Amino acid sequence: MSTSTFPAHAPLAVQTRGELVESVHFGSLVALGADGRTVLTRGEPTAPNYPRSALKPLMAVAMVRAGLRLSAEQLALASASHSGSVDHRDLAAKILADAGLEPGALRNSTDLPYGVAEQRAWLREGNGPTQLAQNCSGKHAAMLATCLLNGWDTETYLHHDHPLPTLIREVVAELTGEPITVVSADGCGTEVFALSLSSMARAFGKLVTAPAGTAEYEVAAAMRAHPVMVAGLGRDVTALMEAFPGVLAKDGFEGIQLIALPDGSAVALKISDGGDRARMPAAVPALLALGLDPAKLAAFDHLPVLGGGSPVGTLAGLPFP
Repeated sequence: MSTSTFPAHAPLAVQTRGELVESVHFGSLVALGADGRTVLTRGEPTAPNYPRSALKPLMAVAMVRAGLRLSAEQLALASASHSGSVDHRDLAAKILADAGLEPGALRNSTDLPYGVAEQRAWLREGNGPTQLAQNCSGKHAAMLATCLLNGWDTETYLHHDHPLPTLIREVVAELTGEPITVVSADGCGTEVFALSLSSMARAFGKLVTAPAGTAEYEVAAAMRAHPVMVAGLGRDVTALMEAFPGVLAKDGFEGIQLIALPDGSAVALKISDGGDRARMPAAVPALLALGLDPAKLAAFDHLPVLGGGSPVGTLAGLPFP
């Protein structure tokens, strides 16, 4: 691959140790105002990226449009990259049971729980990787329930030409305003599409401003009402939604972060090296520019860098002029 095809990423976050800059995280970022116009950019936010798990809320919209009816807590889990707690696993199993299915019907990959504490507890109990513990099991359970509701085959629900992935592609293209031209497979086996950060920010803005009675409203309301189901205890996405009621946030593997404010303004970013640690600190300067409370954002704007157990530096997002 020629380097001429690389996105023109820019510095988004810097780690210091003592008086020196130790590491720099490059990436791209866009912030949109409530009117959908671009307010801030860094790097190349129009370049295609795989949004990874940040697509899940848009996939959930497609399922609700197809007739899926879940409790708000279950719908939040269907949009989640959950930590694999007992509550997460039990709720995914309940979605399946309510549809008359067992966990063996899942077609996602097997994994250990994603959350650190949840994984340690799981391993202490002598467990190994399972499909139910994997962070996408809520989404897959909802996909199976949607298939049964519509009389669609449950064995092939991950296939490109199956009615459910076909519907998902149509809904994602509608919400983002971008055609789906590049399709690959996500880690869990569902399709993932190449989309720009700008288009994903637009889509999240539509979710938080959608009128009551729409699938978009239902998904956003469920996620904001149950942030622990969207990620888990100790996860920054959950903590951000708890600190700012009405904010919608979803992360994705390989350094993706999407955040929408209640007025429809939104931030989307990609850390170019795929590293997770810079995701939220890099988003904070844009959130400050959009008017979120600096005092509340202080809990998210940096990560301490330790030396011998004591703070000796920080990892923080680069401020806008």
